[in-house]
Amino acid sequence: MTQLEDTWWYCMKHHAVERYEGCRAADRLGPYPTREEAGHALERVQERNEAWDEDPRWNDEEDEEDRDDR
Repeated sequence: MTQLEDTWWYCMKHHAVERYEGCRAADRLGPYPTREEAGHALERVQERNEAWDEDPRWNDEEDEEDRDDR
């Protein structure tokens, strides 16, 4: 068994947790070390998106202001 075969993935196409042998990589999030962590993949994505939305380094409004100053 390879290291990847011992991981879990979240399939966005089927909305289900899968093993390594599941759907193609473009349709999945992961890898995760446990089935439980893979089951919370969408929650993790939401948390990261919220953090990035609040991060001033990724704030589009500031980018637009910077461009106006040029």
